[in-house]
Amino acid sequence: MGQDVAAGGFTRADFAHFEARLAEETQALRDAFAAGQLADDGPTIGLELEAWLIDRNFFPAPFNQSFLERLGDPNVVAELSQFNIEVNAPVLGLAGRDLAAMHEHLSATMRRCAANAHEDVATVVAIGTLPTLREGDLSIEAMTPMNRYAALNREVQRARGNAPVEIDIASPEPGGERFAASYRDVMLEAATTSLQLHLQVPCDRTSLYYNASVILSAPLVAISANAPFLFGRRLWQETRIPVFEQALGGVEGPPRVSMGHGWMEPDPTAIFAENMALYPVILPDCSDESSERFPCLRLHNGTIWRWVRPIVGFGEGGRPHVRIEQRVMAAGPSVYDMMANAALYFGAVHAIAPQVERMMREMPFEAATCNFYAAAQRGLDASLVWPGETAELSARALVERLLPLAEKGLGDLGMDADLIDKYLGAIAARLASGRTGASWQLASYEKHGDFHRMLATYLENQRLGLPVHEWPL
Repeated sequence: MGQDVAAGGFTRADFAHFEARLAEETQALRDAFAAGQLADDGPTIGLELEAWLIDRNFFPAPFNQSFLERLGDPNVVAELSQFNIEVNAPVLGLAGRDLAAMHEHLSATMRRCAANAHEDVATVVAIGTLPTLREGDLSIEAMTPMNRYAALNREVQRARGNAPVEIDIASPEPGGERFAASYRDVMLEAATTSLQLHLQVPCDRTSLYYNASVILSAPLVAISANAPFLFGRRLWQETRIPVFEQALGGVEGPPRVSMGHGWMEPDPTAIFAENMALYPVILPDCSDESSERFPCLRLHNGTIWRWVRPIVGFGEGGRPHVRIEQRVMAAGPSVYDMMANAALYFGAVHAIAPQVERMMREMPFEAATCNFYAAAQRGLDASLVWPGETAELSARALVERLLPLAEKGLGDLGMDADLIDKYLGAIAARLASGRTGASWQLASYEKHGDFHRMLATYLENQRLGLPVHEWPL
């Protein structure tokens, strides 16, 4: 969905034309892989960070159009709602001090965003779900005025038969709270913000890293949880995950937001054929872009939000590649924490990719998916299955087990030793303290009973750049 659409409405002929072009582009991408024409670059990394604009009362500030105009940074763009933005980092490697360069770029961009305050926006905050969000903030009037969002909302509603989507999220704790409601648009999706990590590896190894990314999703969610509240209710440690899934529910075909349907085949382009076969087109906008850029395939893939998603992109010289987008981690708490999460993911996925075929034989895809939801519900207290283990492990123990693997993976990738110690040391300290973003929010609210006070303290800690295990209550 990164590309805009031009059409204001679609006819049956538009759908037929788009589907024909989608079939042609899908076959062309598959042929390119078979002929060895996809890029063999990598590893290279990138990231997208979704964030909130808030006012001086800590409520959402739906003014991203004026905010972005003042900021004038092409790396910061609009999101679905006018109170959300997306920050993009440059593509880098993992050797040497590249991750530190990404850390500094993201920190500097967030500082510029915070300094861009005006009477309509007070500051920017990176957090999975905003504790002060009110249901009325998610009105259709708060949608960013772009064709792609209006078209997405209209076509999702059409695909639902104009029926409302039912939202029902309950705390896993006995006697816990519950949120149930009906929505007639896609704006609930705007209640969730995430850190999305991109990883490109040589095309013949993409499926190994993709499947390793699926296996790692549960421990990554557990250690990065930062979304325990929705509309004042305490729900999952990562409430962002069921919110996003259910907000785009009710559309014909399989769920548009999910972990998918199975392990990736050795040919990574097979998943785009699966997209075409299983998911009805909802945005049939055929742009004038050359078919060599796969515009229809990319747009269709952009309307299917797998938690681990393949992305078709282009490198220098315009050569296409398939990269991995790891979407499971929440935004925040601090840039330091997010870079530590990135280091854990990039190091661990590199370490386990060579053995992932064995791990897939020992743990069915369905078990990896169950792990993911268990971690989203209970965070580090979740019980997870793991390849080769006869008994379940706590998520806490599993992350601890991944740390030396990540250390080896980052070392093999050539990252400077002091950076490995810095970022993985933050993960180890977070484990030792049991202090994730979600647990800090819960403890702060339990102590003070005030979401506004909690968010004020959260913002100050985020501004200081402290890792969450050092945050006072």
